[in-house]
Amino acid sequence: MEKYDAIYGRQSVDRVDSISIESQIEYCQYEVRGGKYKTFTDKGYSGKNVDRPQFQAMMDAIRRGEVSRVIVYRLDRISRSLMDFMTLFTELQKYGVEFVSCTEKFDTSSPPGRAMLKIIVVFAELERETIQQRVVDAYMSRSRKGFYMGGRIPYGYKLEPYTIDGRKTSHYAVIPEEAEVVKLIFAMYAQPQTSYGDIVRYLEEHGIENSRSKDGSWDRCRIAEMIKNPVYVKADLDLYRFYKDQGSLLHNAPEDYIGTFGCYLYSEKGAGRKQCHLEGQHVVLAPHEGLVSSDIWLKARIKCLGNQQVTKPIKAKNSWLAGKLKCGKCGYAMTIRKCQLKTRVLRYFICSHRMQTNKCEGIPGMKADEFEAFILGEMVEHVKQFDVLQQPQKRQENPRIHELNVRIEQTQQEIDRLLDRVTEANETLMGYINQRIMELDERATAYRQELAELSPLDNTSTADLKEIKNCMEHWDDLSFDDKRAVVDQIITKIKVTEDTCVIEWKI
Repeated sequence: MEKYDAIYGRQSVDRVDSISIESQIEYCQYEVRGGKYKTFTDKGYSGKNVDRPQFQAMMDAIRRGEVSRVIVYRLDRISRSLMDFMTLFTELQKYGVEFVSCTEKFDTSSPPGRAMLKIIVVFAELERETIQQRVVDAYMSRSRKGFYMGGRIPYGYKLEPYTIDGRKTSHYAVIPEEAEVVKLIFAMYAQPQTSYGDIVRYLEEHGIENSRSKDGSWDRCRIAEMIKNPVYVKADLDLYRFYKDQGSLLHNAPEDYIGTFGCYLYSEKGAGRKQCHLEGQHVVLAPHEGLVSSDIWLKARIKCLGNQQVTKPIKAKNSWLAGKLKCGKCGYAMTIRKCQLKTRVLRYFICSHRMQTNKCEGIPGMKADEFEAFILGEMVEHVKQFDVLQQPQKRQENPRIHELNVRIEQTQQEIDRLLDRVTEANETLMGYINQRIMELDERATAYRQELAELSPLDNTSTADLKEIKNCMEHWDDLSFDDKRAVVDQIITKIKVTEDTCVIEWKI
């Protein structure tokens, strides 16, 4: 069987400064000098590995003994990996196949030629890794400036052209009808008793379709993705502190968090947004309008972070006091149990720590029906003393409060930078650092004192006292979830022992 020369060409992407496959083949034909040859070409494949269809076809021909020489325009057309190329070269030697690089003349039959070949492959691998790093650096540089970096457009937004620093990009524009659905989802999930499944069922029951799904359906995974995505939040200082506490890397100054814009969350390697683990993730203010206030968004996001801890009280269906009741002895939750009697089912509360370990001296058992009736009476009496139920005021309503928060954050940043220099400081520099930190700490203390003396503006929102009283008057007619919602509005925690009951009120 007459053997032939195998000409191999590869091109990863079409661009002006790269040589085309056609040009590679034409250049390699000079080495054939009129002899028999066959071409193998892979277009759109990287040189980082050998998982290429035509390359594998060429190797099959080599193993069948059909090939006398492998000819390439340049060594990196075969591979940019030293390990891959040396595996290939060993196999070529096994089948007696010569290797020819048209632009890099070397004799692989001699030790110096083989050494030169290895050196060239090392530099080819270095070039590939350098290119990869430049791509990552460019990605991160653009993302930190708020440029749109691709990916699925979030529900509630559409893509529109935009310009940042004279450079064209895109940003998200609000779709009003979808934005209202987003706000509804966050408001629902911010409630302790609401799960992803509850939201999906509500949307389906009310005929609210998902325009981003082919069949218009919602699912728990999509709701979870939305809840975790900071693209929806109106980023203010509370959000800044949240991500800072989580170990995220923030690329905007605290004073830029004015409660207007949303955020992008990027991974270190530029492989897209990641929302599961926040430590080490990059947070960038985005050039689009946020939809959800930070207090609602943070309630929902923090609930996500602690889902395993809140699962049991959310799913409790045996008492509307579930999640509020704590043992006054050990602090553990009071759990509810059932006991089947001859004529009825007895419900009773018991300390979960005592039930599991018997190491708590708390209540061994407390009848649930009687205790619930007692707490309902306490709620009615407590609410009677108010003409209006006032909700907590938002600190950001007073501009001076926001300004002081920003200055406190800036001062803390300067202190952190000085502390980072301690390890490399000499005696003189240490003296300066200590003095400066003392000055900054005094300044921060003064800011905090002023902050404690300020009051929010007098535009306090109020809860509907009449509605709450009406709910208590018709308690037996309320659904289980409505009872829990009322309790959550006015009670923080209830601590009980055999002799005492202490209620911590929200109002």
